[in-house]
Amino acid sequence: MRRLLVTGGMGFIGSNFIRYWLRRYPDDQVVNFDLLTYAGNPDNGADFGESAHYVFVRGDIADCAAVEQALSQYGIDTVVHFAAESHVDRSIDDPLRFVRTNVLGTQSLLEAARRRGIGKFIHVSTDEVYGTLGREGLFSETTPLAPNSPYSASKAGSDLLVRAYCETYRFPAVITRCSNNYGPYQFPEKLLPKTITHALRNEPIPVYGDGLNVRDWLHVEDHCSAIELAVLHGVCGEVYNIGGNNEMTNLDIVKRILQELGKPQSLIHFVADRLGHDRRYAIDSTKIRRELGWAPAYSVEDGLARTVRWYAAHTIWWERILSGAYRAGAAADEGGAAL
Repeated sequence: MRRLLVTGGMGFIGSNFIRYWLRRYPDDQVVNFDLLTYAGNPDNGADFGESAHYVFVRGDIADCAAVEQALSQYGIDTVVHFAAESHVDRSIDDPLRFVRTNVLGTQSLLEAARRRGIGKFIHVSTDEVYGTLGREGLFSETTPLAPNSPYSASKAGSDLLVRAYCETYRFPAVITRCSNNYGPYQFPEKLLPKTITHALRNEPIPVYGDGLNVRDWLHVEDHCSAIELAVLHGVCGEVYNIGGNNEMTNLDIVKRILQELGKPQSLIHFVADRLGHDRRYAIDSTKIRRELGWAPAYSVEDGLARTVRWYAAHTIWWERILSGAYRAGAAADEGGAAL
């Protein structure tokens, strides 16, 4: 039986990963360590309590003592680290928050895990640390880091800390870098859920610049299956890129969502471009396919259709976010959940 500490498990990818892991390994123990900031939504884990092997702990990854206590109390042998400030727009407005959580928080977590002798540490990062591509080429694991936003710079900083712990302390960490995720439970500030929720309400859909920025789209469950392999078979000290092989412009994906919902393209509203907006990301995931046997299960057509249907069927979930009602759950958890 494995004992996992999952940081940021009330967020988008983290909550999907916990659900995926509990389904695949029902006898493992999963401890969800989350501070419940604005993107940490207790509604995301409403069904986790159905497992006797799930525990929620409210805590800050930057609090090394609290992390150490959780690692010790639950006999953790594996850490899967999702917790991060992740929205580029917010990083432009408040870079310090991103440095505190993504850099200092990761260092605190690494140190607590090192002291406790953790067997495996999976650091979940992003393709944005590589910067931007021209019309051709792919990011590989050896592509130099060249982040262009405060968000991606903070993630690159955390990646380098993980690498340093591997080299200095022989710390058993693996770094994964994924392309743009989509799927259920994604906070509505991101492109796909924002497009879907605006379209469902017949509201204008903001698209940055000319909309021709290219992203490689990865269904969140495919990402979860890749992290599963990193936990089970990933080689410590290695980096694995995870990409969906689904390059599309932002404009094309917005149009496809509108088509899926039977909504007019007149809802598209072009707005001033984001500062430092990277033009193109594309991931070469050859290494994880070859060495760990990973392959995505979702085509972008199938994954997108499923995602649109999910948001259409779960209006209460995203309406609670838009109204702010979901924060009441975080406030209710304030006392008893913290160590």
